[in-house]
Amino acid sequence: MAGNDSSDRKSKACTIILPVFNEAEVVEKTVRTISGVFAAAGVKPEILLVDDGSRDGTWDRVCGLHESEAKVKGVRFSRNFGKESAIAAGLENAGGDCVIIMDSDLQHPPETALEMFMLWRDGGYDIIEGVKISRQRESMALKICAGLFYQFLRSLAAIDLRNASDFKLLDRAVVDIIRQMPERQTFFRAMTGWTGMKTSTVFFEVQLRAGGVTKWSPLALFKLAIDSISAYSSIPLHLVTFAGFGFFLFAVILAIQTLYMKISGMAVEGFTTVILLLLVIGAILMISLGIIGIYIAKIYNEVKFRPRYIVAETFTETETETETETETETDAGADG
Repeated sequence: MAGNDSSDRKSKACTIILPVFNEAEVVEKTVRTISGVFAAAGVKPEILLVDDGSRDGTWDRVCGLHESEAKVKGVRFSRNFGKESAIAAGLENAGGDCVIIMDSDLQHPPETALEMFMLWRDGGYDIIEGVKISRQRESMALKICAGLFYQFLRSLAAIDLRNASDFKLLDRAVVDIIRQMPERQTFFRAMTGWTGMKTSTVFFEVQLRAGGVTKWSPLALFKLAIDSISAYSSIPLHLVTFAGFGFFLFAVILAIQTLYMKISGMAVEGFTTVILLLLVIGAILMISLGIIGIYIAKIYNEVKFRPRYIVAETFTETETETETETETETDAGADG
């Protein structure tokens, strides 16, 4: 199913999804900056803030924004479920004909988001990817790790995400496709490319954070890498099989050599070779079991079919309008 033609998009609405987690310091500035940039171009987007279990008063700021900004909607999780779940909740609750996902700390420039919207409206694209010009504000260690991860993912799953980000625009048709995907554990950055819909790119320079600190730790990034690779490739499981065959061939060669040395009377007494073999084989077995365990854990989490997130509180423009209409009808009935 393709998106609407560009000629049908002139008056279409846009929803901007902002996952927030302990962003009380910047959330108001972010919303007003985005609203100002779009308003200057005559566009009034719906802004959907998904609070991923914040503990610093972020939700109070979101509620205040909802009271002052007619187009602000909010969803609050019962606890922290992670950014992937926050994006999923945003897609479930977005009402626009296109959806823009961006960070809540203004590292993704609002001007680029507006450029995405204009390109979607006039160009007829279904997906518009935000691509980083460089990773210059990241540490050298993080750059190296990111480069290795993307190279590994491209080799195993044929998905090229170099300099990619969660900053992107999706047409309603793409949103509906992603919402139909049943998996509980998602990797949004790769899901959109998997759809194969008509795609364009815009380039942006990552900005400095408007405030606060990053919520990503090295451990969290490592877990994201493991989850994304196991979600889109089964090749690591096959590598276990190849390693088994390799060691079998090595064992056959070593057995032949050992028998030859024994028969010829040149066998050397000692346990060094045996100990080394046991250590190497034991390490390979443990790593192999670990890889298998990752996939079994994935299956286990999927078959439980628990919800991706639990919503503790929500408010939407649609609900407010519905309540107002109901009250008006009730008053009219009472007057009659």
